[in-house]
Amino acid sequence: METGEAREAREAGEPEDAEAGPGLRCLVTGATGYIGGRLVPELLAAGHSVRCLARTPGKLRDHPWADQVETVKGDVTDADSVGAAMEGIDVAYYLVHGLAGGPDFERTDRAAARIFGERARAAGVRRIVYLGGLTPDDVPVEQLSPHLRSRAEVGAILLGSGVPTAALRAAVIIGSGSASFEMLRYLTERLPVMVTPSWVSTRIQPIAVRDVLRCLVVSARMPEDVNRTFDIGGPDIITYREMMQRYARVAGLPRRLIVPVPVLTPRLSSHWIGLVTPVPRSIARPLAESLRYEVVCREHDITRYVPELPGRPFTFDQALALALRRVREARVTTRWSSASVPGVPSDPLPTDPDWAGGSLYTDVRERDVAASPGALWRVVEGIGGDHGWYSFPLAWAVRGWLDRLIGGVGLRRGRRDAERLRVGDSLDFWRVEEIEPGRLLRLRAEMRLPGLAWLEMYAQEREGGGSHYRQRAVFHPRGLLGHAYWWAVSPFHAVVFGGMARNIARAADQEAEPARAVSVTSR
Repeated sequence: METGEAREAREAGEPEDAEAGPGLRCLVTGATGYIGGRLVPELLAAGHSVRCLARTPGKLRDHPWADQVETVKGDVTDADSVGAAMEGIDVAYYLVHGLAGGPDFERTDRAAARIFGERARAAGVRRIVYLGGLTPDDVPVEQLSPHLRSRAEVGAILLGSGVPTAALRAAVIIGSGSASFEMLRYLTERLPVMVTPSWVSTRIQPIAVRDVLRCLVVSARMPEDVNRTFDIGGPDIITYREMMQRYARVAGLPRRLIVPVPVLTPRLSSHWIGLVTPVPRSIARPLAESLRYEVVCREHDITRYVPELPGRPFTFDQALALALRRVREARVTTRWSSASVPGVPSDPLPTDPDWAGGSLYTDVRERDVAASPGALWRVVEGIGGDHGWYSFPLAWAVRGWLDRLIGGVGLRRGRRDAERLRVGDSLDFWRVEEIEPGRLLRLRAEMRLPGLAWLEMYAQEREGGGSHYRQRAVFHPRGLLGHAYWWAVSPFHAVVFGGMARNIARAADQEAEPARAVSVTSR
């Protein structure tokens, strides 16, 4: 299978890396995330076989490469599942991180790394490949931000595991859908005049996601005596201020006025980023904290094992242009939001009304639709993002703003693809939990709530022609506050959910009208 990156490289006349020997058996953790989801097809294209370890294997079900890999259920903090996943593996990729998801995330990261290294050694794995963060020379590890410190500690644990490890360290990764790219993109596009933190003057060595993927793939074949870190970066060493100005130029925007001030701490910066960009505060804060440090490659020894190709690595401007082209062509294969956001629920939909011994509130709306089930389904699958939610836009916007103010994801995450959804996709402040094409879309809420919430939308064929739309909102309250929340918002359900059902049915009929007109004319 040829990936998008491989196809575009071939069309540009780039020579391929020579692969020596038969394909390797690779284990990929973090395949539901941004890098892991892009690495899997690259490994397949290089002739390797792939096994994915995932807490929720169903999230990988709809990827175009899903039927070419083996997927096993497990968690990097569970020694037994990691051990089982390691059986028969040559190369194990460690691409998971807590990303400051809770007070004990550093301890959890350390424990997971130890389990991974120990089980890899016990299974006879020949190599571990890890992607971590680039750290500054002059700052002791204990003084780094929790995010960078944890990544450095994980790398050290894997290097000391007894399994030869290539620990790649990258700074800002530029690619369509990456958190760093989305943060840069929205800050620059939405704010022609910016009062910014002092870290905009810090030097950074960004790298294109395609170059990161190439390093990861080729690292699988490093000699067995190689056990060390490698700094990886692009050819440009620039400040974040220069990054924003160059983004404006590549995107065809006027030059931005940027005024740095010393009073914006990483915490305040994360609130500011959270309000302006789709990146929520829980992710913005570790990114902002990392930008306080100068992160420039100290060495380029990776070229001993990953030879530089003509035109590679990509310059910062080239990486931006490629990322923007993919965004504009709606060919973003993975996004930063592919992985669950720290602090949001991941529980499956409860099917028992007495689930967990508590109440389960529902709001059900149904309508007959003149349009076919196919036309109705296209409206359902296209919901959210630029299409909106088909009812009371101001109410949805206010709910999104309130969510951002309390550290939630808000509505700005949008969609990965304007027309198609797959399990695991983020969709504004929802996540696709289940999709049965042509029939069912189930979304799980990821906004801040005193409980757990889902929204189900069904498209069904109706006897005598047309279709039937069924919509069900489900809420499982957490404590007294959860019950109070439901009853406080229930008076608005007729407007929000009732209007939503009515307008979805109307949109389906409107979409079907041109097709009916063409059919009548052809007769």
